[in-house]
Amino acid sequence: MIPSSLLPRKPLSAQRLVHALTAKFGHQLPVSKGSYLLVNRTSGQLLSPCGLQHGSSRLVHLSSGPAMAKSKFEYVRQFEADDPCLPNCWVVVRIDGKAFHKFTDVHHYMKPNDERGLSLMTRAAQTVMSEFNEIVLAYGQSDEYSFVFHKSCKLYNRRASKIMTNVVSLFSSSFTLFWPRFFNSQELQYPPSFDGRVVLYPSDENLKDYLSWRQADCHINNLYNTCFWKLVQEKGLTPNRAADRLKGTLSSDKNELLFSEFNINYNNLPELYRKGSVIIRPKGAIDGASPSLEKSINNHTRGLDGKTSKKPGSVVLHTDIIGKQFWEDNPHIINPKI
Repeated sequence: MIPSSLLPRKPLSAQRLVHALTAKFGHQLPVSKGSYLLVNRTSGQLLSPCGLQHGSSRLVHLSSGPAMAKSKFEYVRQFEADDPCLPNCWVVVRIDGKAFHKFTDVHHYMKPNDERGLSLMTRAAQTVMSEFNEIVLAYGQSDEYSFVFHKSCKLYNRRASKIMTNVVSLFSSSFTLFWPRFFNSQELQYPPSFDGRVVLYPSDENLKDYLSWRQADCHINNLYNTCFWKLVQEKGLTPNRAADRLKGTLSSDKNELLFSEFNINYNNLPELYRKGSVIIRPKGAIDGASPSLEKSINNHTRGLDGKTSKKPGSVVLHTDIIGKQFWEDNPHIINPKI
């Protein structure tokens, strides 16, 4: 019998009750797994045998309670992969559109660049950035976006799978949500999907080189696509003949083709197409920003309800990030304490 002075004042689960009684009795626990306890039917409180009333109590088997059952099956958690990102490394999540060649054809994207689609990608990226303050910069071009989490980030205990899946799912849902805002009457024919990956960069220079690589990729692809679609749309070449025409050409050859045959100076094309989009948080965010910059920040940081987010603002730039000037102008990206 358990002395009434040791009975708990509040109802306890069977598992917690065993722990509580063990703490009281040490190794002389009066009950054990397989024992029965008298519990009040209404409150679930442990009863003393001397206080029994007919119909007011029930027997509880210590091995059959939900807490004990949960404990029994919790061993399966040991099979979960523990995938923490290495400390003191920049965490980059890059998302890419899955089968976007088909997606852009079905939804009649303009070639070689559709400003609606590029702006929609940036709007979705803005939503992600407004949700995660740990993101210090995002860079996007074509159907991809890279999100840079500061190397001191502690989000989700730096678990790569948690960070990546949250970014990809929020980006995908935001892309779908904001579709009507950018494509108006063009109905979304099927849901888009994006894949994601996590890459770690141990040094500041590694991070800068990664972003330079993505912007160089933007330039190379855009120069080729601009030439390709000019040959198809204005010269009447088939896609195969246009590809053959450009095969083996250098950047200088493509620039010459655009200028001599289409009177286009590639450097005069919109920077959005040539350099992609960079999203940053200006130093001081909205506080202390100039009126024009504050307006720009607000226009890009409205929440899903249309109201301006109270989280740190951001602004979209179409500028060179390969050279030193961008990093000299924005040292707080690397070192937020500056």
